[in-house]
Amino acid sequence: MSKRTFLAPGVVVGDWWHRTADGRLQCDLCPRGCTMRPGQHGFCFVREAREEGVVLTSYGRASGFCADPIEKKPLFHFLPGTGVFSFGTAGCNLGCRFCQNWSISKAREMALLDTSATPEEVAEAALATGCRSVAFTYNDPVIFAEYAIDCARAAHERGLATVAVSAGYISPEARPAFFEHIDAANIDLKGFSEEFYRRLCLGSLAPVLDTLRWLRHETKVWLEVTNLIIPGANDAPDDIARLCDWFVRELGPDVPLHFTAFHPDYRMLDTPPTPVATLKRAREQALAAGIRYVYTGNVDDARGQSTICASCGVRVIERDWYRLKRWRLDASGRCVRCGYPVPGRFEGAPGRWQGRIMPVRIVAA
Repeated sequence: MSKRTFLAPGVVVGDWWHRTADGRLQCDLCPRGCTMRPGQHGFCFVREAREEGVVLTSYGRASGFCADPIEKKPLFHFLPGTGVFSFGTAGCNLGCRFCQNWSISKAREMALLDTSATPEEVAEAALATGCRSVAFTYNDPVIFAEYAIDCARAAHERGLATVAVSAGYISPEARPAFFEHIDAANIDLKGFSEEFYRRLCLGSLAPVLDTLRWLRHETKVWLEVTNLIIPGANDAPDDIARLCDWFVRELGPDVPLHFTAFHPDYRMLDTPPTPVATLKRAREQALAAGIRYVYTGNVDDARGQSTICASCGVRVIERDWYRLKRWRLDASGRCVRCGYPVPGRFEGAPGRWQGRIMPVRIVAA
């Protein structure tokens, strides 16, 4: 069991906060730096000021668990073909008008978190379902960092890898402790202008770019990046060009980039779905800019979802949505035709999860 002190079921004192000169409490977990008086919630809703300090109110409480393909995160260069034990809690520290998981991330009711599990129970359930890793996803794991860290430790003790699916909106003070326990991350780079983040996400671009640079150059975390393309918002060729130029310059050519399709949701129901042609155009633009591994997601596009050898052009991993088909990598992750190494975390053979998606119920002991 965790060594944390519980103030109430699901409530633990947070690790990143301080008292201000005027007697308020400031949360130091993310760039918002919410200041609160006892009884008030932060922007994310799950962090609250109490006399003891800033507390996390969703520790050990989840919106549900699911064993699904690692490709669904999406991670294409990390343990391909394996299952990942996925879960989230509630709340978020961004306010995206286009949120694709809004029923979870925008939740203001703890009653929605009807599943409880200790970190040890999460790790044991992941093992029992045959997963190779545990993923903190659906809503942003940054806001439930203490629970995610403890789950990651329990997973590592049992030989499981850990995955964070995040918007990267985390403070420089908190991110070393959080990502110390993460093996792979997919960071959602939502757009490429401060105006986009301010207007559609109620946040700022700069901290996300800082997190991406830090992950790439200061950690051993395997990094992939997703950009949800929204018609009329961030789909212009100039938008893609600026993103790609920064990407190659700051992250290098070998970090995989996923362009995924938007579907109308939350507060952007009047925006049409992303055309497949837009995703394919963005992919070609990114490849031309020098990014070697570029993918399309949420659409039927076998070529755009396959991994291509950057040297000889052969499809080294063919995918059909979340299922792996032909595999042309040797045991060390090199192209079998030309021997070129494909960057990533590969095992001797692909997993055999084959796209299964299985809801899981954890019954507390």
